[in-house]
Amino acid sequence: MKRRTYQIALYGMLAALALTLSYLESLLPTSAFLPPGAKPGFSNIVNMFAASSLGFLPAIGVAVLKACFAGVTRGVTAFFMSLCGGMLSTVGMYLLFRFTKRIGYVGIGVISAVLHNAGQLLVAAVLVGNRSVLGYLPVLLLCALVAGALTGSVLKAVMPKLLEATKQFRFTK
Repeated sequence: MKRRTYQIALYGMLAALALTLSYLESLLPTSAFLPPGAKPGFSNIVNMFAASSLGFLPAIGVAVLKACFAGVTRGVTAFFMSLCGGMLSTVGMYLLFRFTKRIGYVGIGVISAVLHNAGQLLVAAVLVGNRSVLGYLPVLLLCALVAGALTGSVLKAVMPKLLEATKQFRFTK
């Protein structure tokens, strides 16, 4: 019982951290240094930690909660874009953490950012009704490269502290 309570508390704290980072990220002025629709992806650090250390379901849970938060705060379109991008990204990062050790945090950050943008562009193409939005792909790929490298680097730097801080909450699978 105590083990399950600790796990639920950890998942709740991670979800709250992801939502907080997502909200703070939404306050950044996009016109200043990012193209429309591009974000640094700071909340993705939480997903990467969950996918690498806790497993698939906690990471998917964080992605779904982030999508619901986007839906509540920014509308239905934001919900579907966040959900599709988040699911694709989370599945990709989980598989990469699980089956390869060669790519590293930065590589996984970049690949998951690319997958997130791909999921969002697919939703946009469906909503618009044609593939013209795919012309935005080069811009988003460049942004994914920078954002993924940034989030992967941050996770690499804070991972030892995160593992130490969550040690009492985690249990071997």
